Amino acid sequence: MNAVVLVGGEGTRLRPLTLSTPKQMLPIVEVPMIERVLGQLARHGIDQAVLSLGYLPDAFLDAYPDGVAAGVRLTYAVEPEPMDTAGAVKFAAEHAGVDSTFVVVNGDVLTDMNVSALVDFHRRRGAEGTIALHPVADPSAFGVVPTDDEGQVTAFVEKPPRDQAPTNQINAGTYVLEPSFLQRVPSGRRVSIERETFPAMVREHTLFALADEAYWLDTGTPADYLQAHFDLLEGKRGEPPTPGARRLTDDLWALGSPEVLGRTVGPCFMADGSVVADGATVERSVLGPGAMVERGATVKDSVLLAGSRVAADATVSGSVLGPRATVGMRCDVRPVSVLGEGAVVASGTDVDGERIPG
Repeated sequence: MNAVVLVGGEGTRLRPLTLSTPKQMLPIVEVPMIERVLGQLARHGIDQAVLSLGYLPDAFLDAYPDGVAAGVRLTYAVEPEPMDTAGAVKFAAEHAGVDSTFVVVNGDVLTDMNVSALVDFHRRRGAEGTIALHPVADPSAFGVVPTDDEGQVTAFVEKPPRDQAPTNQINAGTYVLEPSFLQRVPSGRRVSIERETFPAMVREHTLFALADEAYWLDTGTPADYLQAHFDLLEGKRGEPPTPGARRLTDDLWALGSPEVLGRTVGPCFMADGSVVADGATVERSVLGPGAMVERGATVKDSVLLAGSRVAADATVSGSVLGPRATVGMRCDVRPVSVLGEGAVVASGTDVDGERIPG
């Protein structure tokens, strides 16, 4: 079965991490986000996917030169210009020659939802399109999707005020579509699936939806990017944080040969070559390959990407350090700060929820 994976966005909310790396290529506990998305699809029998690319497409082509990721065969469709969601689906599906029922997912959403059940529901209803739904406490930032007793969508309300939302079931960004959907999408212009195509299908009674309460996380913000790591560390996804990881202690996962001389307060993950020096403390955090926490430093609720460094007596809390970023001695980096690739925070500096480019 085919899937279209939407990965063309610029990831502006995660800047400066995404200035040089597409959001979907950022690691989630040492596995690129796109591989976690594709791996979930593969578990439900999807063996081919077309990546709808726009921003920094070479990053994907260079990472998977043989055209395979997480056991899924890849086709690449590079948009000549942004086409919005429906336009991107049409462009990618036609580029790959998709001519049967296919799945669409957003490449920045991590979920354990039952895609097989969604496809089966779609076919039993004879639907042209079926949306996976997920309940949230505050639906105002999402597309809200009320349905009747048979699962037929009765409206598609994009980002309603919280007190006016007809339901808390939101569009979870996973769809099952028939090839006829592609004919609905005009060529040569931007077309929104949420604001144009789906509402038209509602009027024609061809759109259905199925709720799924499985794990679901949109990783678009720094706080959510951090949460994706913590959810794996804390077992909320029911699998080891990354393939090949082993437990050093009840609270510490490791990959390769990290050096742990200081104190870790779980759950934590340390990749090959990472170091926690004597007198340092790391709590509920992820250290990428070669990341270093020096003597007297404290790292809490944070992600340190490959080669990043926290110097002596510095504190980093609730933040993300990009590859080869450096926090100088006695610095205090507070939530939710993001340091870009190669960024340097001079010794003695306070950083409070700031974005520091490299």
